[in-house]
Amino acid sequence: MIVTAVEPAQKRRGRVEVYVDGIVAFDVARAVAVARRLRPGAAIDPAQIEAIVAADRRRAALEEAAAMLARRPRSERDVRRRLAERKFEAALVEETVARLLELKLLDDAEFARTWTESRDRRSPRGRRLIVQELRAAGVAAPMAVEAASAVSDEDAAYRVAGKKARALTSCDERAFRDKLGSHLQRRGFGWETARATVERCWRELEREDSAGDGFE
Repeated sequence: MIVTAVEPAQKRRGRVEVYVDGIVAFDVARAVAVARRLRPGAAIDPAQIEAIVAADRRRAALEEAAAMLARRPRSERDVRRRLAERKFEAALVEETVARLLELKLLDDAEFARTWTESRDRRSPRGRRLIVQELRAAGVAAPMAVEAASAVSDEDAAYRVAGKKARALTSCDERAFRDKLGSHLQRRGFGWETARATVERCWRELEREDSAGDGFE
């Protein structure tokens, strides 16, 4: 068997079609073709073709995963799921994840820390809810709890309440307390934290006109 041509693949940038004995036998990334010295006149056999195609699949899976991680951090489970959705074989998915772990491109503990920091900065919520979200993303319970422990429920609850309280200034005390307390509990804060935060906000609201102090 002889390679008779190596031509750019139609509508597939960066890939080439390899002709063997005059017909298209397979296509691979241009870089793989160069590395494997695929050129007209080169001898090739079925075992070599199988090995080259497998190497191309490994490269494609790793590049796909690296691109995902470049866009934003992801958990191991998320990477596995997305690679499977892109039709990579189960064994190749596991091989790719192992390689990413070896390269330190995939780290569930770091993912959990980054997720927690982002949530606390952009959309504060209680530690309990953060743990639930991390667990849903595939992070092991100990890692999720450790990451969430960096959040102060009292501080986060006050930041959430400060925004909501301003929309409730026309409410009477009972409605203010009920609505703000329910809002905080939906954001993952425990009853005690919610109660203390509502009390703090109500007292500040009472003092606001006379003292000129607003919510932080």
